[in-house]
Amino acid sequence: MAKISTADAISQPRWLSIEPATICIAVLFAVVAFLVLTPLVLLLVGSFQLARPGEAPVYGLAGWRRAFSDPSILEALWNTISLAVVRQSIALVIGVLLAWLIARTDLPWKKALEFMFWISFFLPPLPVALGWILLLDGKFGLVNQWLETLPFVGGPIFNIYSYWGIVWVHMTTSLGVKVLLLAPAFRNLDASLEESARSCGANPVVTLIRIVVPLMMPAILVSTVLGLIRSMEAFEIELLLGVPIGLFVYSTKIRDLVAYEPPAYAPATALGSIFLVLLLIMVALQRSYLGQRLYRTVTGRGFSTTPTSLGRWRWPIFSVVALIAVTVTVVPLIVLLMGTFMRAFGYFNIPRPWTIENWHRVLADPSLIKSLWNTLIVGLGTAVSGAAFYALIAYVVVRRQFKGRAVLDFISWLPWAIPGILMGLALLWTVFETRVLLFLYGSVYLLIIALFIKSMPFGVQIAKSVLVQLGPELEEAARISGGSWLQCYRRVLIPLLTPTFIVVGLLGFISAARDISTVVLLGSSQSRTMALLALDYAFGGQFERGAVVAFLTSLVVIIIALIAHVVGSKVGIGGER
Repeated sequence: MAKISTADAISQPRWLSIEPATICIAVLFAVVAFLVLTPLVLLLVGSFQLARPGEAPVYGLAGWRRAFSDPSILEALWNTISLAVVRQSIALVIGVLLAWLIARTDLPWKKALEFMFWISFFLPPLPVALGWILLLDGKFGLVNQWLETLPFVGGPIFNIYSYWGIVWVHMTTSLGVKVLLLAPAFRNLDASLEESARSCGANPVVTLIRIVVPLMMPAILVSTVLGLIRSMEAFEIELLLGVPIGLFVYSTKIRDLVAYEPPAYAPATALGSIFLVLLLIMVALQRSYLGQRLYRTVTGRGFSTTPTSLGRWRWPIFSVVALIAVTVTVVPLIVLLMGTFMRAFGYFNIPRPWTIENWHRVLADPSLIKSLWNTLIVGLGTAVSGAAFYALIAYVVVRRQFKGRAVLDFISWLPWAIPGILMGLALLWTVFETRVLLFLYGSVYLLIIALFIKSMPFGVQIAKSVLVQLGPELEEAARISGGSWLQCYRRVLIPLLTPTFIVVGLLGFISAARDISTVVLLGSSQSRTMALLALDYAFGGQFERGAVVAFLTSLVVIIIALIAHVVGSKVGIGGER
């Protein structure tokens, strides 16, 4: 009997001896790879597809030839790169200085100032742009009207519908990104290094330039790359301020190629493929640069956190930083709120300029209720599905000895390097080319999938940061007691990670509520969110209604961001530690 059982065991198929945990991890890996890589691969293949979706495939290079020969496409490429580099260069210098002042000096009210920049990061770009239109429009902008009352001013000084107007509006979110990413890194720097520099006679500015910035180069490089990616995926501001003056960037050009009849999918996917390759090269260079260098800013011999004294400049510098924080956060929203009560958007000098009729019309409009319902469905769908799935990815990457976990980590991070408009185009082409998925076209489910993929890097990184801080002792005790890895995850880690689930879910909801570029090619009149409704109103010239919907969207985002901040601070996500 023993010989027979041994022979049976030897002849047993090898796959039956695979542990269930390995099978689950392999399935997880396959799902993540399918969700992230399949749309990108089909996007590259689609750039050679000349036939329209649903027709017999015809392959050729016509799309690529047009992408490299059409002057309007080449101009859009140049505008994209130029705008991204210019605004990131400005934001980097100011952002590094702001992050250092908030994290490393005795600046008053540091937590409040950092929180304001944190809020500016989450503010939807469209409401901010509408607020600045009221202030800086060449015809009716409030700032221009005030300046024209001066005797030496003969006409409007500023024009928001311009290259530099687009750069200015983007400073709102660009500075928020820099402070959000750099302040924690600056805060973790051992202050003894700065103290040594000061003891050698260096002033704070020299210390910042010669000591702090070189040590913080990895964090600065990461924030720069992510800032460039966010700049390249910018859509609504360029659509609102650039298209009226004929200034296209690659995101608005892709919309232009796809949205109008007949849609030119081949050059649109070719243009998207060009940027996909450029972004992947940029990410590879960044990782290579960081991998060749060793940076240690926290040592094992003690940790000094003595802030740098600003001396007599303390309150003047506080005034400047507070002015910047108020300018990028409070000013555009207050002006936008004023715009919601205007009879004619921007015209302050007409008889009886104020009215509440805009609110009555929007609140009574069935499309608002529909878009609000769609926003809740998309937001909750992204939040609930994402919170559990992202934590599972983070658990496998951090806790499991899985040979492919570095690849899984990279794939889950990859959507951060893909601009939203490009991800939307890739998913659109995937649905068109996969008949089984055609039922998703124009539905809220396709929007949930798009935002689920787009939010994956942020959710996974937050869950990883919390798991790294949790010791493995509780899991080891559960395994010694006979629990499987799934039971350990379900009974031990999930209760501990519940606050993290809430934060990740809230951030996913915020992304769903504010995101336009990722879903603009995927939405329809039946699946339109509040952000898309505000864009349709504004781009269609109905600025009064657009301002109302945009303000309501901002209000929802700010409330959710406040809840996320409170919950996150209790579990060590964000805030000062």
